[in-house]
Amino acid sequence: MSVDFSEFSRRMDKTLDHLAEEFGAVRAGRANAKVLDRITVEYYGSETQLAGVASISSPDARTLVVQPWDTKLLKDIQKAIQMSDLGINPQNDGRVIRLVFPQLTEERRKELTKQVKKYAEDAKVAMRNIRRDGMDYIKKLKKNSEITEDDQKKAEKDLQDLLDKYIKKVDDALAAKEKELMAI
Repeated sequence: MSVDFSEFSRRMDKTLDHLAEEFGAVRAGRANAKVLDRITVEYYGSETQLAGVASISSPDARTLVVQPWDTKLLKDIQKAIQMSDLGINPQNDGRVIRLVFPQLTEERRKELTKQVKKYAEDAKVAMRNIRRDGMDYIKKLKKNSEITEDDQKKAEKDLQDLLDKYIKKVDDALAAKEKELMAI
């Protein structure tokens, strides 16, 4: 009998998706609308994501233009961007907000590289915790005599192989992001 790991695989996929979101929010020299995903503004009494109240475009590699559908929101959007951890001063011309991304310094690139390494390590820890849950599940099956000892050993090896496959995906994503950050 083989043990079904689809639940653990799905959870590891979710962890990978979360890591991709985290990486997307880290800006590398180029303007990327994903860096604004975490920014919210108050709109009719509720916190709304920036993409829900404005269109975001990128006219060139280092500029983002935020055009709110309601111009009354310009000041709120500008304030929200200034309060965020982006480190960019928005320019408000009365119709749109422009964000010009400066070229990254070597020091800032190294800081961002440390940050993405931490995100990757957090993802690996989360995946190891998922493996631990899987091991507990296998032990429970063995304890309830639903699988044999041989099946238990095989299931534990399969679960470890699954974890190794996902850890490699994290390492690959990290290497790609570090390459992107260090490219000038």
